[in-house]
Amino acid sequence: MEEIRFDSEFITLGQLLKMTDAINSGGMAKWFLSEHAVYVNGEIENRRGRKLRHKDVVNIPGVGRFQMIGPENGD
Repeated sequence: MEEIRFDSEFITLGQLLKMTDAINSGGMAKWFLSEHAVYVNGEIENRRGRKLRHKDVVNIPGVGRFQMIGPENGD
């Protein structure tokens, strides 16, 4: 499982898709999520704006599994 580090309180699922090169641009996020199963903490997620926080686990089949590493206290 690959670690994704960020300094803000959260990142969105759309941002993660772009960071992991699952998509080429943020505008592709809605389409990608409608065509591919993406799991956040074991549950299917299709909202590109889903907030990903410290310790969330995202599985993008064919791309990888990712552990979110951000500020633990939301600061």
